[in-house]
Amino acid sequence: MRRKITMAALGLLALAGCQREMEKLAEFSGHIFVFNYRLSKANYVVTLRPTAALPDGGMAIARFENPRGGAPLVTEAKLYPKMEKIVLESPNLQCVREGRSYEVKIDLADAHGKVLQQLETRVLATIDQSILPANSIVVGPAYDMNPKVFKPGGHIDLTPVQDCPA
Repeated sequence: MRRKITMAALGLLALAGCQREMEKLAEFSGHIFVFNYRLSKANYVVTLRPTAALPDGGMAIARFENPRGGAPLVTEAKLYPKMEKIVLESPNLQCVREGRSYEVKIDLADAHGKVLQQLETRVLATIDQSILPANSIVVGPAYDMNPKVFKPGGHIDLTPVQDCPA
């Protein structure tokens, strides 16, 4: 009986040894908030450096914490085997607060959607979004003054986005 238990234990150890650790396909090379005053928008920008061949037809799926609250903001980027850099940019944000760090989760998946690697980080806001006006100060390809900001009579409305959570 003792021999059967020993053999079963050795078999389980052999099976456990055969399991592969999740392959590291990429690592973080940068993450930052980008504030564009002229267009009055803020975005997360996260870059990854591939450390192995990326799956052809694979996807990078980024989930960015929404500073306004609610569901995460999702961005996807197609992966190619010879990519030298993966750049993921969030949709436009509202209510970014200085001194607060926000969570970013990224899944790297193959062409069939199987997750091959998961990465997580936090991005620290070093500027408060209240420095940006609620409306873009320019519009159009010629960067014309936005009439929502530059009103008749010389009044300029640079009021930031309102109703942000504390």
